[in-house]
Amino acid sequence: MINNKQITSVIRKKQNGNVPSPKKEHRMPSYTRTWIEIDKAAYIHNLKFLQQIFQDTEIAAVVKGNAYGHGIEQIVPIAQNNGIKYFTVFSLDEACRAFSVMNKTTKLIIMGYIPNDSYDWVIKNEIEFFVYEPGDLADAIKASKLQKKPALVHLELETGMNRTGLDEHNLKKALKLINENKKNVHIAGVCTHFAGAESIANHVRIKRQIINYNRQLLQVKKEGYQPDKLHMACSAAAISYPRTRKDLIRVGILQYGFWPSFETRIAYMQKYKHTVDPLRRVLSWKSRVMHVKTVEAGEFISYGTAFFASEKKKIAVVPVGYADGFNRSLSNNGRVLIHGKIAQVIGTINMNMLIADITPIKNVKPGDEVVLIGKQKNNTINVSSFSEFTQQVNYELLTRLPDSIPRIIKE
Repeated sequence: MINNKQITSVIRKKQNGNVPSPKKEHRMPSYTRTWIEIDKAAYIHNLKFLQQIFQDTEIAAVVKGNAYGHGIEQIVPIAQNNGIKYFTVFSLDEACRAFSVMNKTTKLIIMGYIPNDSYDWVIKNEIEFFVYEPGDLADAIKASKLQKKPALVHLELETGMNRTGLDEHNLKKALKLINENKKNVHIAGVCTHFAGAESIANHVRIKRQIINYNRQLLQVKKEGYQPDKLHMACSAAAISYPRTRKDLIRVGILQYGFWPSFETRIAYMQKYKHTVDPLRRVLSWKSRVMHVKTVEAGEFISYGTAFFASEKKKIAVVPVGYADGFNRSLSNNGRVLIHGKIAQVIGTINMNMLIADITPIKNVKPGDEVVLIGKQKNNTINVSSFSEFTQQVNYELLTRLPDSIPRIIKE
């Protein structure tokens, strides 16, 4: 939970114009052991592509999960300078981070967790938020009366996801509360979330959700309300179910250069008759060689007996480990790039170090760049191949990259 002191700090920085801008160095300082590069041109390319295919619908950029690992403070300024007017986050702490780098014309929507004692700040700063139970709405109304500003709510409907959302009974209770406090609530949106639009296996379930949404929306309209924005579609639904686009679409993984699933990519290719992937990857993850040494045949390398050198080996120690998000399942299994060549990870991944076999790679020395995800010369380690080794989906791997790793913008 973000406490009042932290919230006040964000507000003060915003008001005084002292919000720190994201770093824009082309290279990290030599003392940084690992960093993530954000390709600004690639990200802008993806936004332009999305704005073209969704030109009749407003795009809300989803920046939850630290902008899918790309960095909230890095992504929001680029997006809002390229036509994005809506951002969505999951929780109050993410909202504070996005708010600190937003301009006055940008709108922010919290889709999930808000502590009960924090609605004052949310309403005061005209931040919009999902309502998925009447109790939260009651708390927001109390804060609205104190702030003398209406709560800008998006009624999240339970249509079959069975997670958060107002079922028909609780929707009636919420509408009753709104009717009794019309000056304190403005319905900025009515929304829902699909239960797996990226997979054809969920087709019947998604169709049922669309029907349920329309039925419950009718209930809202019968009470005399005309929401500002109707929104249902995530990245997958926007591609595979065009009629779900409504007034706003919440685009997450697509903006960062990834398809929600292979099925979604095929659906796009078939519809638009494209054979080349129009998306560009935005994120690269890098480090440097820390130490180089030779290990004689017959020795074990790193902890325990996980790797036995059956022949003389030359190894490079890289200062990245499982504490940095390089999963232990990559022990004796992962790959990195050094001098543009693939080097196998050998031995057990340590907390802060990994070891790469550089026996076939000449002239490796401390300080040389190591690519964990991304391109180096003619070789690439992409997120999908990286995730295959760890059994993680793209979403999980990206969002697990620690916030402590510096993100820099590559101009």
